[in-house]
Amino acid sequence: MRSVSMTRTDLYRRHRFPPDVIAYTVWLYFKFPLSLRMVEDLLAVRGIIVSHQTVRAWAEKFGRQ
Repeated sequence: MRSVSMTRTDLYRRHRFPPDVIAYTVWLYFKFPLSLRMVEDLLAVRGIIVSHQTVRAWAEKFGRQ
């Protein structure tokens, strides 16, 4: 029987980026007083190309967990 709580794999299913990238992005956004576009720029410097809308969507979905 499957547990009621979602596993990390279930939580990040169907996302293009690995869970570590998503978690790092959300951590940046909430840890520091950065705008969505600043987070987008910081990731771009590291070679991770995401839009600020994607950062917002990830923050809404994964931000308070």
